Order: sequence, then structure tokens, then C-alpha cells
Amino acid sequence: MSILKDILFEARIAASSLGDYLTGTGLRLGVTGLSRAGKTVFITALVQNLVRAAAAARDDERVLPVFKVHAEGRLKRARLEHQPDDHVPRFAYEDHIAALTGPDRAWPQSTRRISELRVTIEFERGPGWRSGPSELTLDIVDYPGEWLLDLPLLGKSYADWSRETLEASASAARAPLAVDWRGATVETDSASAASEETARRLAALFTGYLHAARADEYALSTLPPGRFLMPGDLEGSPALTFAPLKLGEGQEADSGSLHAMMERRYEAYKAHVVRPFFRDHFARLDRQIVLVDALSALNSGPAAVRDLENALTEVLLAFRAGRSGMFSAIFRPKIDRILFAATKADHLHHTSHDRLEAILRMLTARAIARAENVGADVDVIALAAVRATREATIRQARLVSERSDLEAIVGVPLAGERVDGELFDGRAEAAIFPGDLPADPKAVFRGEGIAAPHTHADYRFVRFRPPAPKLGKDGQPLPLPSIRLDRALEFLIGDRLE
Repeated sequence: MSILKDILFEARIAASSLGDYLTGTGLRLGVTGLSRAGKTVFITALVQNLVRAAAAARDDERVLPVFKVHAEGRLKRARLEHQPDDHVPRFAYEDHIAALTGPDRAWPQSTRRISELRVTIEFERGPGWRSGPSELTLDIVDYPGEWLLDLPLLGKSYADWSRETLEASASAARAPLAVDWRGATVETDSASAASEETARRLAALFTGYLHAARADEYALSTLPPGRFLMPGDLEGSPALTFAPLKLGEGQEADSGSLHAMMERRYEAYKAHVVRPFFRDHFARLDRQIVLVDALSALNSGPAAVRDLENALTEVLLAFRAGRSGMFSAIFRPKIDRILFAATKADHLHHTSHDRLEAILRMLTARAIARAENVGADVDVIALAAVRATREATIRQARLVSERSDLEAIVGVPLAGERVDGELFDGRAEAAIFPGDLPADPKAVFRGEGIAAPHTHADYRFVRFRPPAPKLGKDGQPLPLPSIRLDRALEFLIGDRLE
């Protein structure tokens, strides 16, 4: 029966892929991010740079110097169009850009569901037999990273998932957060009669543990099922009212038992939540960027760093990675380019950007090796889709005859942010000394994160206001400043614009 289900599942994917190929949808780019990584800002900045690049060029603003099609003057225009899937919410680009560039300059609200946006790029092809005007239709698919971490569940039984989840919760970093849920689980007899009250109580305790593990001070990443953290319209449904149980080796679920009830709901979650997402959206992607808030993990210590490494490995195992060809494009599309991006690079001085990339490369080494073996191109990058700070050198006199230069970042902290005891009002600038990342990436597994010798404060969680936008000659905002957004664009879509 399960083999038949798998065959039907793959057939539906092939049918969707064939439809995409025949209608010429162009390139489908998946954008996701682990918790607090800034994917809404990334998509908004990417689209603004494409749509406003020509205006920036007319105003002599070089916004994307590494993005070849723009740097070579071949990018003519980019325009928003009606998206291909009417049943999928549209990414609210206009609302998000208004929040970033309006008089209040606020970060847009993060999205908690899947959304799409279509951008058609008009460009001139380079010299050669294909030279001349052309178009690329770019479909951007935005989805929560928590959903991506659910995909490995498709290959796990309820017993496997229960065992792995309980083992993970016993680690030094998670055990204090899981005390109430683990205690209740140990006291529960999985062979007892099915009880809605017991299921609801265990599911609530389990959800509380997941929320605690995701909090800023812990910043743990591997927390499936993802819909427990963002249930949406599934809140309270049986598909979200289950939890791991302590099971014996090879224990079978007796009819009418709590074990059978939990197992049935776990399988329902996979069937009605995870599989449709994989079939309708994820399996149709051509390119993928995964945004990672590595600084939060570094701040939280070695346990969070190891957890992030495991999450990134699980993420890449979920991808259908490989070199794409005509057959795969029609019947079984593969993601042939994957970019892992460490965000919030503007919270560090540029001298630490290469070190941040090196740390992310180390965290993704196992995953990258696997993807490269099947022919996919994988890269890592440190970026800030919207740069909220600038750099400055602050001179401090330690002695009358001696001066020291400190590398700082300068920005406007959001109202209510506190730096070294000072409360900010959202208007005044602050100079922050972010310290240096370790030169040896392996040091982060030993708890050596950002070294800030001049202060014991941790400034990576200072939230800055978006920068004030420049206006073009047409009176509309020009693309906001960024760090390496052009490099990300070149890797993700540059080859399709040659």
C-alpha cells in the first residue's frame, strides 16, 4: 500500500512539473530561512533591486556591481506580474517596501505562510548566436524554514521520530527546557487507552518545549514538526495534537491505545501537511537560498552551533539536488544551485565577513559534500539584504601619549533598544563595537564566538532601524544599501541571463 502511495505521489509531482514546463514558467527560486533569518527583508530587497536597478543606473547609482547583467548594462527592465498559482497567497511586496522606506522606516512583518511573487526580467543576451533581447520569468516561492525541516519526517516512522526527539531532548542544552514535557511523557503508559485529554496535555507540553528551545537565548534550530510553532488554521486540529511517546524496542501499536492514536495523528500530519507542501511547492523548485542567522547560534554557545549544523545537514538532505537536464525539468525537477547565506553581516565589521562565511561553510560541509557529489552547485555567503549600519573608526585615548583605534558600526537602534545601559529612542545614532569572529572556524564548537575585548555586552541583538532611502530623479526610493546581495543574485540566476 505504501509503495502504491509513493508511486501516486511521484506521478502527481511529474504531472505538476510537466505543466510548469509546458507553460514556460521560467525559473522557480525557493527562499526560506531558519528562525529570525530575515527572509521577508531579503525577498523585498531582491525585488526592489531588480525593479529599480534601471532607475538607479540612470541616477549613476551602482547598486549591483557583481550582478553581471546589470553591471554590463544588459538589464533593461524588471516588472511584477500576476503569479502562476491563484490558490497561493501573493508575497506582499508593496506593503513591505512601504514599511522599509516610509516615514517611520520599520522592518516589515515576517510572513508565516507560503507566498509567491513573479518578476519578469527583460535583458539583452551577451555576444553570440543567441544575442538580442530576451526575458526570464522568475517565480519566487517564500516559505517558512520550519516547513523545510519537516520534510525528513516523510522518511521516518512515528517510532523513529519519537525515539530521536526524546534522545535529542536529553542533551545538555535541551534537558532543562524539556523537564515538564519529558516528565509527563515518562509517566505516560503508551499502551493505555486512547485519551483526548492526555493527547492535548502532552501536545501542549511538547509545544511549550519547542517554543522555549527557539527563544533567543537558546536559538536551537532542529525543531520539527514545524507547524507546532506556527499552526495557522490547523491550530487545535487532531493533526497537530500529538507528541512523542516512550516506546519499547519494536513495540506495536495496539488498536484503541494511546500509541495508536498518536501514531495515526503523526501519519495524518505527514499526509495532510508535509506531503502536499512537498508535492505542490518544494518539489517544483529549480534554485534555493537558505538564510541562516548564524550569529544567534554563536551567541548561544556550542550546543546551538551543533544544533544548527545538524539542521543545515537535514535541510540539504531534504532537497532534490542534482544537475538539471531536459528530462528532469519536465518530469522530475532538481535543485541545481543552492546558496546558504549567513544574514545580518551588517552587525559585524567587514573584517569579520570572511570569517562568518568560513564558519557557515564549516557548518554546511557535510551537506555540501553530498550535494556536490550529485552535481549540484552549492555556495555560502555572508550578506545583509538591507544594510542598516555603516562602518567607522573611533579613536580613544587610553593614555595622554597613547591612542587606540576601534572599528565600529554605526546605526540607529530601534526605540526601546538598550546598549550598555543606555535606552534608545529610535532617533539617535549609536556606535557599536562588535568585536571579531575567531579566525579558526572550529573555535565556535568550543564556545569561542565573537570576541569583544572592550566590553562584555553582546551587541548582535541590537535591532537597528532601516536606513533612510535615497530618492531617484522620479521621486521614488532607490534600492536600499546591501552587502553582497549582488553576489547572491549572480549565483542564483546570473547564468540564466547570459
